[in-house]
Amino acid sequence: MSRISVRMFAMLLILLAGVIACNAGSGASAPVPGPTMDEAKSAAPAKQTAVIAGGCFWGIQAVFQHVKGVVSATSGYSGGSKRTAEYEIVSTGETGHAESVQIVYDPSQITYGELLRVFFSVAHDPTQLNRQGPDSGPQYRSVIFYANDEQKKIAEAYIAQLDQAKVFSRPIVTQVVPLKAFYPAEAYHQNYATLHPDNPYIAFNDAPKVEHLRQEFPALYTGK
Repeated sequence: MSRISVRMFAMLLILLAGVIACNAGSGASAPVPGPTMDEAKSAAPAKQTAVIAGGCFWGIQAVFQHVKGVVSATSGYSGGSKRTAEYEIVSTGETGHAESVQIVYDPSQITYGELLRVFFSVAHDPTQLNRQGPDSGPQYRSVIFYANDEQKKIAEAYIAQLDQAKVFSRPIVTQVVPLKAFYPAEAYHQNYATLHPDNPYIAFNDAPKVEHLRQEFPALYTGK
């Protein structure tokens, strides 16, 4: 049985049990505030890159494809080697990879810190260790892969800010580690949520996250 079939089967079992896990994002016990430390918005259009991971990349990609200022969001793998950056191998949980999303954004429209606010608010639950909703294993861990010292400082300061404010009822377990490489996932994983809106996994796990984004961040939401 393929991993996609396993996900579908697991989702059906969850539905039969009457439990829908992590439907609409982070499960924060209080509104997630903006970061007190952030980069300044650029005076002119440009392109910068952020790489994050937080469960199945279908949902993370879907959320950020609807964020104003995001040029592109690509599903892929980070944390392991190029040799093992293949879905069937990554799915074993033994490659070191996390299912990740590379976000190319315009810093004149949105900042790195604002992207992280969306990440923590609606894209995933940063208090779940090595799992996200119905998916479990280190490949589904919560990670911020920083590309430079500024991204590292902003990410670490933001996590400390949220923990200190007790925004979540449990400690944030998101890793902040250097980005060594990002490997795009296979073509059939790209834009999966958009192309398969009737898939039960998408309908119950990922579509609510996009709706949560629309409701919580109307100024950032784009219906593209």
